[in-house]
Amino acid sequence: MARLNVNPTRMVLTTLKKRLKVAVKGHKMLKDKRDELMKQFLELARENKSLREQVEAHIGNIYSNFVIASAVMSTEVLNEALMFPKQGVSIEVGNKNVMSVDVPVFDFKTTTDDTSNIYPYGFANTSAELDNAIENLSNIFPELLKLAAVEKEVQLLAAEIEKTRRRVNALEYVMIPQFQETIKYIQMKLDENERGNQTRLMKVKDMMIQEVIEEKQASTNAALDEYSTYNK
Repeated sequence: MARLNVNPTRMVLTTLKKRLKVAVKGHKMLKDKRDELMKQFLELARENKSLREQVEAHIGNIYSNFVIASAVMSTEVLNEALMFPKQGVSIEVGNKNVMSVDVPVFDFKTTTDDTSNIYPYGFANTSAELDNAIENLSNIFPELLKLAAVEKEVQLLAAEIEKTRRRVNALEYVMIPQFQETIKYIQMKLDENERGNQTRLMKVKDMMIQEVIEEKQASTNAALDEYSTYNK
């Protein structure tokens, strides 16, 4: 792993140690977030699968009733019966926060207070299968909204998981190793400089000791010469 291009100083070393500490802490938090997102994603995926199977089964029954109604009713009568819907809905879109991800929440309101008032035709010229299809379609509408919200939440969580995974990998395999390698390099450089300074200090000390020894020896020799001259 390539180290960072920085000056090997104690100030830089201190800064990098702080950044490494923050990176390690952030890495742990992101891993915890990723694991929790994965847990919620799997739960939602199972819920989405079950809900989709239920909705598809109901829609299959609705299509079957429509097909039978189309077979027993003329096209003109069927089109006329469904031309002007009697009930309408307005969709309300909210959101909730799941692990820092804003996911949609859908709700709806009917245009009339009587939610059972859904048949836009009289019952004289229509078949029971058409009544069943419209009733089932009205009953399944909340499940359709819930399925749409769950599927969108699954998509958003999957995108957030991928984003978090990339960040975790960047910290784990790039940033943290770079910080560690750079800190090791700076520490080695500082230790090397410290050893060099100690070596130079020891040399200076030896030179100073040698000078003192030479001065004392010269002083001693001078005293001996003076003593010898005096005795003569």
